[in-house]
Amino acid sequence: MTSELVEMIVTGEIAEGELLPPEAPLSEHFGVSRTVIRESVKRLEEKGLVVVTQGRGTQVSRSGSWNMLDPIILSALIDNDESLGILDELTIVRGHLESAMAGSVAARHTPEELERITHVLDTMRAMQQESDASRQEDVVFHLTIMEISGNRLAENIAKRLYRRALESNRYQGAGYQGAFESTIEEHTRVVEAIGRNDVEGAERAMRDHIVSSWQRRRLADPTAG
Repeated sequence: MTSELVEMIVTGEIAEGELLPPEAPLSEHFGVSRTVIRESVKRLEEKGLVVVTQGRGTQVSRSGSWNMLDPIILSALIDNDESLGILDELTIVRGHLESAMAGSVAARHTPEELERITHVLDTMRAMQQESDASRQEDVVFHLTIMEISGNRLAENIAKRLYRRALESNRYQGAGYQGAFESTIEEHTRVVEAIGRNDVEGAERAMRDHIVSSWQRRRLADPTAG
């Protein structure tokens, strides 16, 4: 029930600034009691999707007020993202967050922590070609740097975005020649910058990797076919 209403709002079926239909029509439309409708509207309010005003009704909030890290909202945004716009935005945010975390690791890390990161890269490199296993090691590489950074807030937000994006076929995008080699080369730049305590270099290498790899995978015309 809540998910259906979230999707109606996210897709613009009920646009920003519009009022939700009254309880009775919603109850009839979904085949549930008014109590269920009220509980669902309360959930929407908690997620920042609507504002309930006595005597006026329930109005859809501006998208800037939505809790976009909420799993239901984030899933609805990505699942209905035919233009790939939300994935473009997600990539920019993720790039900045992981860039900052890579910089933190470059600024301060132990030899053991650097060895952990290097080991993941070496494991991936030994696979010699793109595969499910190499893609999994790619994820481990990013999660390892997040963890070592010690920035719990950035790690939490980046993980939510990254893991949910990975579930989307649109985010997996189109295959391209040299994908494995490009990933290895770009990961290597990140590790080398961390190893020489080059904060700016690590930030730049991580951000460039995340943004450029998405641009290479991104479908030129996501609505085609």
